[in-house]
Amino acid sequence: MEREEENIVPTDEPEIKHAGVKAIAFIIGNEAFEKLGTIGTSSNLILYLNNVFHMKKVTAATLINIFNGTTNMAPLLGAFLSDSYFGRYKTLAFASMSSLLGMTGLMLTAAISKLHPPHCEKNHNSTCVGPTAWQLAFLLAGFSLLVVGAGGIRPCNLAFGADQFNPRTESGKRAINSFFNWYYFTFTFAVIISVTFITYVQNRNWAIGLAIPACLMFISCALFFLGSRFYVKVKPQGSPLVSVVQVVVAATRKRQLKLPENRAFNLFNYMPNTSNNSKLPCTDQFGFLDKAAILTPEDQVNSDGSASNPWKLCSIQQVEELKCIARVIPIWASGIVFHVAIVQQQTYAVYQASQSDRRLSKSSFKVPEASYAVFAMLTLAMWIPIYDRVVVPFLQKLTGKEGGITILQRIGIGIVLSVLTMVVSGLVEERRRTSPLTMPKQSSMSGLWLIPQLALAGLCEAFNAIGQIELYYKEFPENMRSIAGSFLFCGMACSNYLSGFLVYVVHRISLRARTGDWLPEDLNEGRLDYFYYMIAALGVLNFGYFLVCARWYRYKGDLEEC
Repeated sequence: MEREEENIVPTDEPEIKHAGVKAIAFIIGNEAFEKLGTIGTSSNLILYLNNVFHMKKVTAATLINIFNGTTNMAPLLGAFLSDSYFGRYKTLAFASMSSLLGMTGLMLTAAISKLHPPHCEKNHNSTCVGPTAWQLAFLLAGFSLLVVGAGGIRPCNLAFGADQFNPRTESGKRAINSFFNWYYFTFTFAVIISVTFITYVQNRNWAIGLAIPACLMFISCALFFLGSRFYVKVKPQGSPLVSVVQVVVAATRKRQLKLPENRAFNLFNYMPNTSNNSKLPCTDQFGFLDKAAILTPEDQVNSDGSASNPWKLCSIQQVEELKCIARVIPIWASGIVFHVAIVQQQTYAVYQASQSDRRLSKSSFKVPEASYAVFAMLTLAMWIPIYDRVVVPFLQKLTGKEGGITILQRIGIGIVLSVLTMVVSGLVEERRRTSPLTMPKQSSMSGLWLIPQLALAGLCEAFNAIGQIELYYKEFPENMRSIAGSFLFCGMACSNYLSGFLVYVVHRISLRARTGDWLPEDLNEGRLDYFYYMIAALGVLNFGYFLVCARWYRYKGDLEEC
């Protein structure tokens, strides 16, 4: 207990005892098993709802979209609570236990017959009994615990691992980069294992298939707590979001005031010595926010130069930090429509696989529907080193730019690829739907035809999603990088909600159309290809919007002073 307290680091302590490799061994183990448990549980949920809880395809897809959206939105709240009150260690500890309880709850819904509807064989003439209210409540309680777990784990795990190394030394910097590489390796490894071995077991026996991720999550929790005495546990330093709100409030209060002619010299210019943020120049964009830094006779300043009431007077540094976020938001918004294309590969592409010929060659073995997602991850894993080692050096020689192309160009390529993904998905679905049936509802088209659209989805993420992460990391103020890490998840959350909304609206409207329901239970009787083409059209509009935003955007290092 005494050693643990020595590792708890006050914010003003100059010397921090970093455990380094001793601590990181437990954290990497914790990360690997946590990802195996989480992804192993979530990757096949849409089929679990459809086959065990007898939900209709539209209902299951909508619920999964809401669940994934809430799961991706929760990290923003988790980052705020971690920075402001609990610290990363306590947040991770609580969130890990919540995830364990959630996975255990889902496993019980499969293992205990009274917690799910009675089994029935689905065919054209059968009507399966749906879940009762309390069965659905127990299921949603498990989902809620998983949301709480994701809200704490996702914004804190990378930062907590980086806390274990000294960023002021060269060895510490190298170790942090190495940790990031290992983190993404464990993520890729977890996805591959989850969508192959675990989903295969789940298709054979749901109780055992959901018990495996719960056991893996238990091992993750055990490793996390076993390493507690080695960890550096940084105390919460207050959320930077408070500063953002203060600027908005102060600017609103002083909205009637006129800005001085030379803003760079006539606005309140204070920056504490303890700040880790780089000094930002006064800029002309979002000029109305500069009013928060107008020093009036009523404003009082403390002896150290700080404002007595930060809700009435903010420094120009605070204002510029908010502007960094404001410039990014339009680009972030384009990622919402972009990810809608990716979401379809996690929902309706699974249904496409379920109604395709999933046999390998002429063998009797059938590839599990959810396992096809591995092609997207394999494409992503193979493309990243090729891009880093081959494409980037070539482009650097060609353009003379660091990285070969700008971050925004990388994001834009991802958006174009997302449109192509939806077009290919539509063409493949059209082929699947028109192919002869080998048995009721199952097309004779091989499931391997889904590989092109899944591979394109992997390339989309390699360009757009990783580009977004890089943009947020570089453009956000240094003390907001935990918030920056949550930004991508928030965009994905909005994508899930938008996708769920589109599924619901298209299903309702197409029921009354001459073409019939586009998204029925039996995809052979619908027009899923039309739905894919509609998303491709939205992607084209989104690309036009992105080009306008990218032309307006100014990188933090290229800003012109007032």
